[in-house]
This record gives sequence, C-alpha cells and structure tokens, in this order.
Amino acid sequence: MSIEIGVNMEFIRCEDKPFEAGVERAARLGFRWVEPMVHNGRELLSEAGYFHSFSMDEDPLEMKDILARHGVRASGLSAHCPLIRPEISVPYLQKAIRFAAAIGAPVVNTDEGIRPEWVSLEEAWPVMRYTLATVLRTAERYGVFVAIEPHQSISCKTEGLLRIASLVDSPWLKINYDTGNAYLGGENPYEGLKAALNRLVHLHAKDISIRMSEEEKGKVTGTPVGCACGDGVIDWARVIGILQQAGFSGVLSVECGTPDQAARSLQHLNTVLASAAAAGV
Repeated sequence: MSIEIGVNMEFIRCEDKPFEAGVERAARLGFRWVEPMVHNGRELLSEAGYFHSFSMDEDPLEMKDILARHGVRASGLSAHCPLIRPEISVPYLQKAIRFAAAIGAPVVNTDEGIRPEWVSLEEAWPVMRYTLATVLRTAERYGVFVAIEPHQSISCKTEGLLRIASLVDSPWLKINYDTGNAYLGGENPYEGLKAALNRLVHLHAKDISIRMSEEEKGKVTGTPVGCACGDGVIDWARVIGILQQAGFSGVLSVECGTPDQAARSLQHLNTVLASAAAAGV
C-alpha cells in the first residue's frame, strides 16, 4: 500500500450531511480512503439525514455498498468508547470489530475515554486490561486490529499511550497515532510518533492552527478536528519522513473541520509525498 491519504468523515459534519453525502464528497475531492464513524442504536440527527455517523444496527453491507458505489474503501472505523467502562466498551467494540470485518476495514480506533471520578488511576489499568483482553479475543477471530488513539488524560501522554497499547500481549493491539492530539496534550508529536512506530497501524493526520495552539496547548487532551494540513504547526515533511524511514505502509486519515480544509490537506500531503519521492526518501 505504501503511504496513502484518507479522510475522517468528520470533515462533512459542518454541513449537516448524511453518511453517503460525505462519502460522495470525499470521493469527488480525490480521496480513495475514508474513516467512517459508527454508533449503537438510533440517533436522531443521523436518522434525519443531518449527521454522518452510521448505526451499527444497520446492515454493514449497506455501508460496504455505499463505499463501493463511490469507489472508496474504509481505512478504519472511528469507534471511540471508554475502555475504563467495560460494561459499555466490551459489547460496543465487539460489535464494531464484526462490523469492520464485514466492510473490509482493517482497524477499529478507540481510546480509554474520560476516566470517571469514582475510578482511580491505579484502578483504571486492570479495568482497561480486562476490557482489552476480552475484546481482543474477538479481534483475533475476525482479523481486525484494535488501535489506541492519544485522546484522553492517560493516552494523550506518550508513556500512557504505550502502556495502554501493551496491557495485553496481542499482535492485534495497535496504535492509531494522532499528531494534533499529542501536540495539544503537551507532547512532542515527532518523538511520540517514533515511540509508537512498532505498534503503528493507522494515523490521524491532524494539524493544529496557531491560534488553537496558543489558546489550548497543554490545557486539553485533544480536539475533534484540526485545521487543514499545512496551515498549522505540524511539520508534515518531518512526519512523513519518520514514517518512510520506518517503512510504514498505511493510511494517513485527515481530521479536519470542512470540505475545503480536506481538499487543501489532500493537496498538501500529496505534495509532501511527491517531494519525498523525488528526493529518493
């Protein structure tokens, strides 16, 4: 596969469009990979066609047909739920894994969630280990990776991210690195990426605007979407150089807030990849 560019479906949320409209727009912009978001049960905005999230109560082959109709594939599923809450996460992630397998998505992306006030940090580790150990049995059966994303108070730090991603000794437990979340959490995203390389299976290409950096760096653990790649603080030539030197093969899923930002991100990242190829990197 080498390195390819995809887009998280959050880019269409600003337009109040349904899932298929977002897929059609992504394909029209030139993306060949998308990262759908899924949910359980019925959700009013999605039901009314005003939101891109896709219910896992629907037939997964319906999503597969939509993707095929527009000539795109799923790089992974955005299936975030709190690992610290096994009563929620175990059935949800098991369902997401089966859904991912049905549509041909290789990975389910998640994080530890917001730690409840009644769960101490010491108590959180064995609880998350139980959740992951249970879920990874399903992941192994279906051949789908479970990838931890830096996104909350524990995983936003490289040390915490790596510890969560090694709680269970399984080849199906991986990392979905998010450059923007790591940066906002106060980490060096390049050193964090290097530390995650041996478990990296998917990457959120999220850039952070200078204004957001000035206002929120070190105060938050992440953000839903960033700015267009190339408009913010992340050095994408450096990121792609790290990935290429490590021999990474996979999708950089752009996480931005508008279709215009998605288009400019695709152009910028393709330019960086082309420059790297011309330089023989």
